[in-house]
Amino acid sequence: MSAPANPPEPLAIAVVDDHDVIHTGVSAWCAQADPPIRVASDHLDAESFLDVYPKADGQLAAVILDLELRSRQPDFDAVAAIVDAGHAVIVYSHLENAEVILRCLAIGVVTYLAKSEGQGHLIEAIRAASTHEPYVGPRMAAAICSDTDSGRPGLTRREREVLKAWFQTESKDIVAKRLHLAPTTVRTHLQRVRAKYAAAGRPAATKAQLVARAVQDGILSVEDL
Repeated sequence: MSAPANPPEPLAIAVVDDHDVIHTGVSAWCAQADPPIRVASDHLDAESFLDVYPKADGQLAAVILDLELRSRQPDFDAVAAIVDAGHAVIVYSHLENAEVILRCLAIGVVTYLAKSEGQGHLIEAIRAASTHEPYVGPRMAAAICSDTDSGRPGLTRREREVLKAWFQTESKDIVAKRLHLAPTTVRTHLQRVRAKYAAAGRPAATKAQLVARAVQDGILSVEDL
């Protein structure tokens, strides 16, 4: 009889926030998740985090990052520094301003969550980040798609190009090379496409669902696939 397989290692995250209550709350939520998520490291600022994790090495599924570290102003430099180190960043902030959310997405975060959005959204975002997929929460969707009408998202020309190229290959890195874009830019465009569909009340969680939505709306033809 073969020995029972060892259970998989739990996902691990780091929390970067200057409020103890956030560290305590996130740790409790992660412990309650099924399966549990491990908080491997707590930090008060980006500098101390990068001292420990100067480059992404597969240890962390995601970094939960407050946007207003030691300040009432958004610290976009801290966001960029951690993204540039290769980490999957989930910005977790009190700010719900659309301009701020879009700027964070442009920097390359995997998702943006308002702290008012609760435990379920945060846990889902962490699990999505662990598979390199974006998670579109309600605040992010509203920020990206505030002008959507008739359930039909208005995609930019570049979003259509990225979408078409992604349908034709499994690799976002290949899309980036083909369109002469940074891989983080490709991920950002795909996040925005998903967010626009979510805000229009037609979420597309999987690639197959996104294909169906895009063909239904005439964004892509069957010949493009």
